[in-house]
Amino acid sequence: MTENVTRQESRGDQRPNLDALYDPPAERIQKAVLDHLVGFHVEYLKAATFFCLATGSERGFDASPRGGPPGFVRVLDSRTLVYADWPGNNRIESLRNLENDDRLGLLFLFPGLEIFMRINGRGRISTDPSLLATLKEGERIPKTATVVSIDEVLLHCGKAINRAKLWEEHFRIDRDTLPTVGQMLAEVARLGDAKASMSEDQIAQVNAHYQHGVRNDLY
Repeated sequence: MTENVTRQESRGDQRPNLDALYDPPAERIQKAVLDHLVGFHVEYLKAATFFCLATGSERGFDASPRGGPPGFVRVLDSRTLVYADWPGNNRIESLRNLENDDRLGLLFLFPGLEIFMRINGRGRISTDPSLLATLKEGERIPKTATVVSIDEVLLHCGKAINRAKLWEEHFRIDRDTLPTVGQMLAEVARLGDAKASMSEDQIAQVNAHYQHGVRNDLY
């Protein structure tokens, strides 16, 4: 904090008066922030297929995607959720963060809808077999689940969705306009060793392996 203030002072910055810059939230918005789920929250969670998970530790903060079929986030009661941890890149930063700092935030996106749902609370990692069994997909049972105790839940307006034109078909990014996974890994290899290189065939193999894994090795 002191370092940040020093940086601001060295640039001649002044701490902005946020209350002067922004209007206070409407009373109806304030009243909609609850410490428990009500009926419409549950209906949205039944339809939810994607959220971003925020966790933190002494090293800093982390944001990580989570996805699954509708209902993959289960409501245990009005103050408790649970979701399974499924294979990703095996960094498991979110799980390691929760071991030391149980605070978390969940931001749900609903494809095609102009609304978000935010849940802030506390998370604990569970390996309870009976709980894990309720979260299985097909014959696959997750190794762990995260149980979320809710501190606050609120719906958030979708202006950011429209600014990004997120759900508009003609604003989808053409895959050929950006580097592929194989091309990115080839560049990372060169960063570690200027002589390291990957052939076009190797890059194509990496791309094919990634496409298969990201679409088929889900659980």
